[in-house]
Amino acid sequence: MEHGRYGEFKVFVDGEIVADGGAMAALGVLPSGRKVVEAVRARIASSRGRPPDQSGAS
Repeated sequence: MEHGRYGEFKVFVDGEIVADGGAMAALGVLPSGRKVVEAVRARIASSRGRPPDQSGAS
């Protein structure tokens, strides 16, 4: 995760952005934790060459 100015943030996996809080983060408008985790899991699964786990289990 990389913090920007004014509360902005980006979540990177393998150097690619998978979640971006953007400028609205300073106003408290953030992507849900569930969406961030799903995006990270999907990116990791795709880098391993398999479909993402849809079961919700880790």
